[in-house]
Amino acid sequence: MRSAILLAVLTAAIAHGQTLAAAPPMGWNSWDAYGFTINEKDFRANAQVLAGFKSYGWSYAVIDEGWYLKDPFAKPDPQGYWWDATGRLIPDPARYPSARNGAGFKPLADWLHAQGLKFGIHILRGIPKEVVRQNLPVASSGFRAADAADTTDTCPWNPDNYGVRDTPAGQAYYDSIIGLYAGWGVDFLKVDCIADHPYKADEIRMISAAIAKSGRAIVLSLSPGPASLSHAEELGKYSQMWRIADDIWDGWAFPPQQAWPNGLLSAFDNLAKWAKYAKPGNWPDADMLPWGSLRPHPGWGPPRQSHLTQDEQRTQFTLWAMARSPLILGGNLTELDEFTRSLITNKEVIAINQTAVRSGEVAGDKEDSAVMRVWFAETGDTQGARYIAVFNLQDASLSRSAQRDGYDVWDRKHISGGAVLPPVLPPHACVLLRIAK
Repeated sequence: MRSAILLAVLTAAIAHGQTLAAAPPMGWNSWDAYGFTINEKDFRANAQVLAGFKSYGWSYAVIDEGWYLKDPFAKPDPQGYWWDATGRLIPDPARYPSARNGAGFKPLADWLHAQGLKFGIHILRGIPKEVVRQNLPVASSGFRAADAADTTDTCPWNPDNYGVRDTPAGQAYYDSIIGLYAGWGVDFLKVDCIADHPYKADEIRMISAAIAKSGRAIVLSLSPGPASLSHAEELGKYSQMWRIADDIWDGWAFPPQQAWPNGLLSAFDNLAKWAKYAKPGNWPDADMLPWGSLRPHPGWGPPRQSHLTQDEQRTQFTLWAMARSPLILGGNLTELDEFTRSLITNKEVIAINQTAVRSGEVAGDKEDSAVMRVWFAETGDTQGARYIAVFNLQDASLSRSAQRDGYDVWDRKHISGGAVLPPVLPPHACVLLRIAK
């Protein structure tokens, strides 16, 4: 009865215009700086820094993959996971002391909520193989793990879980884990190996249904990319954000023979083709912002300061803002540098991302598109503004002029009767102008 009432309340709230993820989610994720190794002490330290920027819109703090691992420095193995008596993953008590004695992440989520922030976690779709081998019961049901598992299906890049059958037993399993997360106070759920390679439509639908049954408003984020445009309608129906690219790391472009990761350059085409699908409650996700300190244990590569130049970081922020992609920071916030601070406190760039009602790439000829890209965005706030961003995609400086009055958002100066572009736009740099509607 209680769950039915909560579901009715949540449904009514959404029906009355309280759209979940009405603007692109903004926050921080542990993966780019900590990989599998994030612990409670480090998470709290980063969250405390993030709380200092909540007035700018940064609100979600997300623990990425591996919070249930017994040894985060070893290769993930289902026998090295922590789970409860019903096979639901629980936090490693050595790394998360507040989770002991069955408390799970609730104490940590309660603490985070008291800071005015929202709590998120990452999971890999499916059910751990060892849970299936032990055939543990599925909580709040008459089913067991073997009834829910599809033993013919594993994630090709992390085979530690079996897939979940599209059956009442499979739905009961997802209901059980999502119900646990909702009880902890989770506000954001990132589910991996589900949006692409492979795309798992049934499991997306089952997870979405489980969230609805939980009675808690939980943003559903689907990974990895690149999600297919052919799935756009279904992704928008069942989730609030989905990855349109595989992992983006701190490089402009990586060697073409290197299939992974992606560089920043690849985002221009991806965001352009997905732009029309960005709307309240639906946000094509270009991936995280790998800025600042990527240490002590980044999810890819050695510990380092971001390899993106300052121009490239401004370009990434400008493009993500104009395209209305979610803004998820990846660096270690406890080692925040002044330049990164200047980015994440730029109210006008953030406002474009959060309040734009229309945006997209301005079409150009094929020759120009290899040299430069131009985006527009229009905000829907009370004062409504129109923005134009020009990006130099070349490894060399760009010399191009066009007459337009406006305000240079990054350099904070008015341009009257001058050129949209500076006399020379450096490699991989951009200019962002607010112009009269």
